[in-house]
Amino acid sequence: MIAIRGGSVVTPDGLAKKDLYIDGEKIAAASGPADREVDARGCFLFPGFIDSHTHFQMPVSGTWTADDFASGTAAAVAGGTTVILDFATQDRGHTLSEALDVWHGRADGHCSCDYGFHMAVTDWNEKTKSELTKMLDEGVSSFKAYMAYDALRLTDDALRALLAETGKMGCWVGVHCELGDEVNRRVAQLLADGCTAPLYHPLSRPNEVEETAVQRLMELAKEAGGLPWVVHLSTREGLSAIEAARESGRRVLVETCPQYLTLTNALYSMPGFEGAKYVCSPPLRSLTDADALWGALADQEVNIISTDHCSFNFKDQKELGKHNFSKIPNGLPGVELRPALLWTYGVADGAIRAEDMCRMLSTNPAKAFGMYPRKGCLEPGSDADVVIWDPAYAGRVQASELETHCDYSPWEGFDIHGRAKAVILRGEVVAENGKCVKKGSGKFIPRKPNMLENM
Repeated sequence: MIAIRGGSVVTPDGLAKKDLYIDGEKIAAASGPADREVDARGCFLFPGFIDSHTHFQMPVSGTWTADDFASGTAAAVAGGTTVILDFATQDRGHTLSEALDVWHGRADGHCSCDYGFHMAVTDWNEKTKSELTKMLDEGVSSFKAYMAYDALRLTDDALRALLAETGKMGCWVGVHCELGDEVNRRVAQLLADGCTAPLYHPLSRPNEVEETAVQRLMELAKEAGGLPWVVHLSTREGLSAIEAARESGRRVLVETCPQYLTLTNALYSMPGFEGAKYVCSPPLRSLTDADALWGALADQEVNIISTDHCSFNFKDQKELGKHNFSKIPNGLPGVELRPALLWTYGVADGAIRAEDMCRMLSTNPAKAFGMYPRKGCLEPGSDADVVIWDPAYAGRVQASELETHCDYSPWEGFDIHGRAKAVILRGEVVAENGKCVKKGSGKFIPRKPNMLENM
């Protein structure tokens, strides 16, 4: 029996100064003497954080993401994340089962935190339709679709059909909300005009491209009776479209990411090619958009904060687009710094509370993606995934000190206040003071359909 003493346990509903007990891999109800005691005085005890949007070991634009499952999950636990959900992606002409086998082959035996998969559907047909319930049997209870990227996106009719079938199963469909045809048109026009630098990337997909896509998704979900999940929301206009849908009675799961809260599109105008480091889709937005998203966090209009971690090295990978911004691999690293960024620029700054951080990083993703109460809370019988959070820590982001294999950090030089003093995965310490100390102990977590009632 392990006793963690003197800390404040964080739940979405409040804080409680109490001791926490671990028996084997589970939270225990016992109290009193223990075989081992951990001093958590002055610290907060969070349920292990869940990042429900990562892209590890994925081929993109003729290259591969800088982080594979080994390095990506080591980075995750270093920051306090004990579960990641990655995207197994169907290749056109192939089956969902084949995609799942590929992702299991990449992840199994290599992860330092627990993990699961969403299934990205790119080829809608009768075979794909017939496989949806098989995915649920395999522990994959959520799906993904794209409205952009020619090699990935579904037609409106296919997306409507996917939403209808998964809605019957009680499963979310995460949707990348950018209008692909409009993005393609804008990119082609900018390049034709000789506009090739990174600063033109946000001009190829302005706010209205997301707004219109979110509106269209809300319409399709209403027609289908499905459960839409707006991934990586980045704009105030997109937020307004979601608010309008909710006011009309629609259920929608909303996710945003740290980059849309703490970085702005001014970074694309950095000297030389430095702006390429920040190329992601949707792109970074204005301070006004960031302020709107912070307000939505405080008002509980955003349900989860994930990262869309999709890392590429600046040298040799981002540089593939040195003469054409549309060739820059889209994506940023973030899985390692998400909790510290949310604490520093959210909780410590007074924008949100520790309870909100627990809700959006732990409890809501556990419920939305069918892992609660095994994950997402610190109740007897739950997995002993515990983050001992030290609010007194002060440091500065340096890419050279991070676990990620990416050769830069978008937050280089940012001040950080607070970090995970220790990270416990199913009763075992796997990270201390920002470093992964035990690798390879992650397990696949089969999941049930959505358990989150209020959005």
